[in-house]
Amino acid sequence: MNHYETVFILNPVLSDTQIKETVQKFEDYLASKGASMISKEDWGLKKLAYPIEKKKSGFYHLLEYKVAGEAIAAFELEFRRDDSVMRYLTVKLDKHAAAWAEKRSARVKSAKK
Repeated sequence: MNHYETVFILNPVLSDTQIKETVQKFEDYLASKGASMISKEDWGLKKLAYPIEKKKSGFYHLLEYKVAGEAIAAFELEFRRDDSVMRYLTVKLDKHAAAWAEKRSARVKSAKK
């Protein structure tokens, strides 16, 4: 099982329930492929660096998980099929990036307290 991190941007015109349903759909898909979720973060509405589909902002979400490498191509196909997803990026983390991600999530958890 490899360690991956996926960031995706959702359309800013979606309601809160639509956003939660979309994120839950992707989490459920990973769970169906045997992934173990390490962390997930909702970064909220952010301004985009350049317009995408004539939109200037989007809802950012991050999923960090471990899954077999064969599941990634099908996972990214789900992103392409979903009209609410404007952009996505999946990165395989090496041991140094995984250590940094662990520090980042610990920092985020301590900031929420």
